[in-house]
Amino acid sequence: MIKIDIKYLAKELNLAISTVSRALRDSHEISAETKEKVFALAKRLNYQPNANASGLRGQKTKMIAVVIPEMVNDFFSLVISGIEKVTQAQGYHILLYFTHGDHALEVSFINTLANGRVDGVLLSITDEHNDNSHLELLNKKGIPLVLFDRVSERMDNVKVTTDNYDSGILATRHLIDMGCKKIGYLKIHKNIPVGTIRMNGYLDALKKHSAQKVPLVLECPSGNDEAFESIRRMLVAEKPDGIFASVEKLAVICYRVCEQIRLHIPQDIRIISFSNLHTASLLNPSLTTITQPAFEIGETAAKALLRIIQKKGGYNAGGNVVLQSRLIKRNSTAR
Repeated sequence: MIKIDIKYLAKELNLAISTVSRALRDSHEISAETKEKVFALAKRLNYQPNANASGLRGQKTKMIAVVIPEMVNDFFSLVISGIEKVTQAQGYHILLYFTHGDHALEVSFINTLANGRVDGVLLSITDEHNDNSHLELLNKKGIPLVLFDRVSERMDNVKVTTDNYDSGILATRHLIDMGCKKIGYLKIHKNIPVGTIRMNGYLDALKKHSAQKVPLVLECPSGNDEAFESIRRMLVAEKPDGIFASVEKLAVICYRVCEQIRLHIPQDIRIISFSNLHTASLLNPSLTTITQPAFEIGETAAKALLRIIQKKGGYNAGGNVVLQSRLIKRNSTAR
């Protein structure tokens, strides 16, 4: 029976043993292309590292992995700050991994981390509808995992989220109260659960509090140019007088569209968005937002993870936490 070890992987890939070893440790010295080849073969052959040789099992690394979808985002920047406040106070360091919305990259990162490189993982998933077997692997290997913001309801791990459904109702009610008769919802393009939950709040608010009979939902492409064109077509054809953007990126694009087609905010159309943008108050006009407690999300998720690590609790120890968002009224929805 063939022994699947680093030496065997190196021979199959025609690489140096040291190169394969560093690739499996996700070293910055190794190119992404080489890492991908090594990870793919290791997964196909079900390679398992020698715990005694690696020295990682049975001893703490004092490292926490934070896996998030985006690098440049005010929300995640604040989350990371909250995580750092908690982890640094207890002598832990964080490793940041950016998936850029790519599920395959998320799987690659998690499979690497499952080999014992960190004491625990904080994760905001890329896509709810993909296979979660890589996350179950962490549970199986006893590596604590806490999910935050973008979570999978199929996982029993601790989840830290905000009141997305209630906030969806709140945002829609605010537009209705400001006199909007035809409200459009801009949904982020991808199977991201928070977008659907916020949309459900929008739909239910229309049923209960508005005379608008037909919802106006636009699922926006991920590319900025494509999203711009989709929003432009919708505003021209449907002529809504209110827009609820599920994420700040779509609200900013909507501002650009309104400028191009000469719609005045808030005289012709009112806009509200989920957003943690520091510049929301500086936009012209200032943007009304549903603002999430991003820093507190980071703090809460980090505390939950360290509680599991230090007290050796189960992977769902402490239960789920739902934090409250705030409506901040500004000029984009003024009468």
